[in-house]
Amino acid sequence: MRLCFLVEEQYRHDGMPLEVIHQLRSWGHQVDVLWPGRSLIRISEAIQAGSHDAWVLKTVSGGPGLTLLEAAASVGLTTVNDVRAIRGVRDKALAAVIARGKGLPVPVTYAAARPEEFAEIAEEEFPLVVKPADGSSGRAVRLVATPDRLLEPDGPAGPEGAGGGLLIAQPYVANSGTDLKVYSVAGELYATERCSPLHPAHAVRERQVPLTPEVARITAEIGAVFGLDLYGVDILLGPDGPVVVDINDFPSFRQVPDAVARVSAAVLDLARNGARGREACGGEASVREDAQGTQEMRDARGTQDTQAAGRAGAPAPVPAGQTGAAAAPPPPFTAASVPRPTRPAASIGGGR
Repeated sequence: MRLCFLVEEQYRHDGMPLEVIHQLRSWGHQVDVLWPGRSLIRISEAIQAGSHDAWVLKTVSGGPGLTLLEAAASVGLTTVNDVRAIRGVRDKALAAVIARGKGLPVPVTYAAARPEEFAEIAEEEFPLVVKPADGSSGRAVRLVATPDRLLEPDGPAGPEGAGGGLLIAQPYVANSGTDLKVYSVAGELYATERCSPLHPAHAVRERQVPLTPEVARITAEIGAVFGLDLYGVDILLGPDGPVVVDINDFPSFRQVPDAVARVSAAVLDLARNGARGREACGGEASVREDAQGTQEMRDARGTQDTQAAGRAGAPAPVPAGQTGAAAAPPPPFTAASVPRPTRPAASIGGGR
């Protein structure tokens, strides 16, 4: 297959997606890489030629890569993820409205152009978590204890948070100081616990942890609502149950077993599905590609299957919050094992 990756400057040395690109090339696929933040791109020629089976985006919120991906989608090219799904989660204010409208557990969300406007929120709703609506990687996330601290130098009006864009605020959800990051790799779900950016002093060893059916259901619903295939969800385990505080397209997939091979195989599968939809007749070449894709998916899953077989007599996974060096990573949930609603035709992300 022929793929084009759009990679922002921030990820030029990052294992995800560079190792995925290397894996795909080692499988014999043609992979071109465009660097929208540091190179001249002949956009009309690159996109109108239709010389790629799919375009894949790994970018920061607000970066130039999303515009290029939208341009590719506008002429009918396949994108991974679906470009409309990416737009739906990149704007955190929009994502909160969509998610709450679908009944997902998302905190009440306020939006303002200036942090001082949040002083109108009732004081009993403080502390607030304030962050840029187009933020990413925990940038400029602030915990504001009281209204009078909104304009402090280390608050949302400080140098890192004064970007001039829209801000959102949500009531703080009481938690243990540990975030749960759930990754979806084309229907397979993995949970990782890590230190909360709001509680950096709370020592937490990042590791894969068992995934509860409730959290798995919420994560699968997010994929259905937004039309995402490769994504991550930040979840807090609050006093009233799981709460979704962020959604990311094409995240790092840290702690996912064999992440590079699994993500690579998922990209190929998603690209082929799109390519089949554009072709009037699959023909012999399409049959050969399907067979190759099936083998690659088997190869990607082979390592974990071997590990699972070796775990037949191993200790059970250690529950979140406990320690145990000998604990084996839990197997993934799959979309087939999680109740998942039918995606409405008009939802963000369209038909995938």
